[in-house]
This record gives sequence, structure tokens and C-alpha cells, in this order.
Amino acid sequence: MQLRCRSAFKLIEIDDRYKILSPGDIVVDCGAAPGSWTQVAVKRVNADGKMEGDPKGKVVAIDKQHGAKIFGNMDFTAPSSQQALLEHLQGEQVHAVISDMAPKASGVRDLDNENMVKLCYSALRFAVQITRTEGVLLMKMWQCGETKQLESDMSRFYDNVRLVKPKSSRADSTEIFLLGRGFKGLERK
Repeated sequence: MQLRCRSAFKLIEIDDRYKILSPGDIVVDCGAAPGSWTQVAVKRVNADGKMEGDPKGKVVAIDKQHGAKIFGNMDFTAPSSQQALLEHLQGEQVHAVISDMAPKASGVRDLDNENMVKLCYSALRFAVQITRTEGVLLMKMWQCGETKQLESDMSRFYDNVRLVKPKSSRADSTEIFLLGRGFKGLERK
């Protein structure tokens, strides 16, 4: 399989180590363009049905940019986009929400970090609405002053939260991934 970009290797490495994607899983890929995480997820959850005898999963992808996804030209952070995803899922709870989203860099470090944190909280808020108990949230983050707070906030909803720095990520990059496993669920009233 020809991968759309090298970020695919980060998801492959994380999944090989932590086993977050399995055949039959339902996955939402937030900020999917150019589509390499979607490609990996499709194979790992057997959404293409090529692993005979294994359950067939589903991958729903969304991004503002064009690329390999189901919901193209949509901003994941827009409430209307999230509503469209919810309607598409028709009440199904997902096994994993994955996000390789990053804001367009402005060159102003504090502003870029603030925008990255906003994207992460948007993914977290959405994930707690649609993830099944024991599910997973994996999202890209930049190491900054807000990292510990975000990790702490994730711990309210996930049994195990850890910072992950794949070897396939450049050593000089501030890029890290927050992995939340064991979604505790929400009390629904």
C-alpha cells in the first residue's frame, strides 16, 4: 500500500505498540487530510473487508481540506460538521477517535500553541460524546505549557492517559501524542 504521507508511520507505530485499532472497530478520524491515518485505520479495522474471516469495521473521516475522506471540505471544529458526523453514525458508539489535526502555523508560538490546544479540546469534547466504554482517544499535541492540564482533563474520562512520542516523529519536534485508553463513559440523564 502506498501511503499518502509519512505521518502514517506514527499511527502504525502507536497502534503496533498499544493495540488501539482492531478488525471490526468503528473509528472517527478528525482532521484527516491528506488521508494517511485514514488509510492505516481502514486496513487495521478491516473497513475494506480484505481480511476474510475478520469482522469488518468502519472509518469515518473529516477535514477542511480535500483528500481521502468521507466528509470532505468540512471543519471538524464546526458544530454543524460534528452534527453531520453524529447523524452519519446513527447512534453507533465508536471504538476510537484519532486526530492528527494541527492548526495552520502563524509563526507566533503562543498563538499556534493556543490554537493547537483548542483543536485538542474540540476532539476531546466530541470523543466523550461518541466513544463506547473502554474506547480510545489518540490526538496530536505540541509540547507546551498546557500539555499537563490537557492530560489531567483527559484523565477524568479515560482510565489510562499517556504522552507518546513515536520514533517516527522527528527528535527535534515538539509534536507528541496524547493517548487515552479505557473510556469511562458518561452518565446520561
